[in-house]
Amino acid sequence: MAASTSRPNVAIVGVTGAVGQEFLRVLEQRNFPIGHVKMLASARSAGKRIDFKGKSHTVEELTEKSFKDVDLALFSAGGSISKQYGPISSEAGATVVDNSSAFRMTPGIPLVVPEVNPEAVKGIKLGKGGIIANPNCSTIIMLVPVTPLHRAATVVRMVVSTYQAASGAGAAAMAELEQQTREVLDGRPATCKIFKQQYAFNLFSHNSAVQDNGYNEEELKMVRETHKIWGDERPKITAMCVRVPVMRAHAESINLTLAKKLTVEEAREILDKAPGVSIIDDRKNNRFPTPLDASGRDDIYVGRIREDISRNGSGQEGYGLDLFVSGDQLRKGAALNAVQIAELLL
Repeated sequence: MAASTSRPNVAIVGVTGAVGQEFLRVLEQRNFPIGHVKMLASARSAGKRIDFKGKSHTVEELTEKSFKDVDLALFSAGGSISKQYGPISSEAGATVVDNSSAFRMTPGIPLVVPEVNPEAVKGIKLGKGGIIANPNCSTIIMLVPVTPLHRAATVVRMVVSTYQAASGAGAAAMAELEQQTREVLDGRPATCKIFKQQYAFNLFSHNSAVQDNGYNEEELKMVRETHKIWGDERPKITAMCVRVPVMRAHAESINLTLAKKLTVEEAREILDKAPGVSIIDDRKNNRFPTPLDASGRDDIYVGRIREDISRNGSGQEGYGLDLFVSGDQLRKGAALNAVQIAELLL
């Protein structure tokens, strides 16, 4: 029998992966109420033992029958698994929060950042089915600080460049970056299995497929997902996504063209009050956000707040503002955002 939705039965799909493990940490740290938990993964992981909230749990193989009496299913096992099992889970009565790209742009499926558009989940109840999509990590990290500025002064155009950590490609990529670093320092050839080129002491364009227009899939996700989350396709957005040899937490350089002028002081005041945002903006000591600041933390860190001197507000130029941000891809960019969505449903 299903649990009360005040203490829902929870299934974690992809529990042995980097985000799956982060799900467990976030659920425990936030004291998310759980009636019963199911640890689900592929057949090769079935039988493993995982500790959670002081108890040892056995990982079960994901099957079509895994979702009996489940109220909430947190998915992070890749798009193909989500497409196959997400609808099955929903039909069984579980409310699905999916971390893959499988349903993000599907009409009728909410794409949610709780600090930005919590109203999108109105009417969805735990244990009554339904699918909610977690946005791309880079989109989340961008929109948490940019949205309050957009509400104050209207973003007309946004140019974003990302500096994406190994965590964005999963635990195997993080392990390979560590392995490559040791190999290169030892004067040995770098092992390149996850990526086609050396990652350690290097950087390269994001490894997602490049489309006919020259943009890769990661860049287009940031554009399309922002429009859906904001419910407005008028802001012009362009992105350049790059992999950098950082273990965990993404960074982004963001240039905004605004319809109204915001001074640095006004922007800082808005960001200081914004949920999920912390400011590190010490010009005197040249101290601004870094991935190390953001790693393991919930907030998005913001600095380098300054007016864009290439724009003066006349004609069609608009007013410009620059930001540099960093956020933990595994936490706010993935597991934390999904758990926050689930908290909206309690």
